[in-house]
Amino acid sequence: MTGRDDPAVVAELPPPEWLAAYLGYLATQRRAAALTLENYRRDLERLQRLADGRAPQTLSAHDIRRFVARMHGEGLGGRSIARALSAWRGLFRWFIRQRGEMALNPAEGVRPPKSPQPLPKALSPDQAQALLDAEAGDGLEVRDHAMFELLYSSGLRLAELAALDVGPALDLGERMVTVRGKRNKMRTVPVGTQAVAALQAWLALRGEVALADEAALFVTRSGTRMSSGAIRSRLARWAQQRGLGVHVHPHMLRHSFASHVLQSSGDLRAVQELLGHASIRSTQVYTHLDFQHLAKVYDAAHPRARRR
Repeated sequence: MTGRDDPAVVAELPPPEWLAAYLGYLATQRRAAALTLENYRRDLERLQRLADGRAPQTLSAHDIRRFVARMHGEGLGGRSIARALSAWRGLFRWFIRQRGEMALNPAEGVRPPKSPQPLPKALSPDQAQALLDAEAGDGLEVRDHAMFELLYSSGLRLAELAALDVGPALDLGERMVTVRGKRNKMRTVPVGTQAVAALQAWLALRGEVALADEAALFVTRSGTRMSSGAIRSRLARWAQQRGLGVHVHPHMLRHSFASHVLQSSGDLRAVQELLGHASIRSTQVYTHLDFQHLAKVYDAAHPRARRR
């Protein structure tokens, strides 16, 4: 490996002009979220490393296929390679449309290697009940209980929960919450009865903790907005203390919400709307989870399915 190939060395080099300009374009024109921008940065820095000093505008489809083969040989999975290719295609489209520096997109039509798509992990209804029915202790646990009830009740993304403010977005009277999702899209989803009760309990205590000018719904001990990392950490700790025996993260509660609603209703389009998925294909993964549930019921109940 040459010094230029070493990711640590690349990280020390000043970022090329095109990288900063393109990320700025994504932030201002496409309104990409901070996490999305960080993922793009990593994938584009990988392109910079693989190009070994060549400008992206000079790369060909042959180069991109060679880079894909190299990433695969280095052990990168198909999903990670697909994400990198998506980031590269976006960059090349920007060179073509915004700058006029390329005629053809060399990443167009280049496919990542196939890899098995893991199903999202979801809690069973009994596990979700064990997680959320536990008694909350001090003020911070009351806050945690409200956060986790809302995540599971409404299928929110972690970033959507962390960005919530006190105000009209949360209407407990109508049992609705309005959140800003990916690509700045707004959606309004129902809030369950138990989540409403947990939120009311937290709001009764929030004023004792939050700073006077803090708008965030969920705040830390010091009175400022909870970060995504802090919410993630509190949920893992909460699940461990309640003996679930599995690592629980915020997206698992979103998966559990989708799986349990689909199991009960069978309405895939409604679940798509509740989750805020732009494409029904993103929601269809939950039909596989639903089938797994049905298969377990069948194996346990059908006389000819039981193992001797």
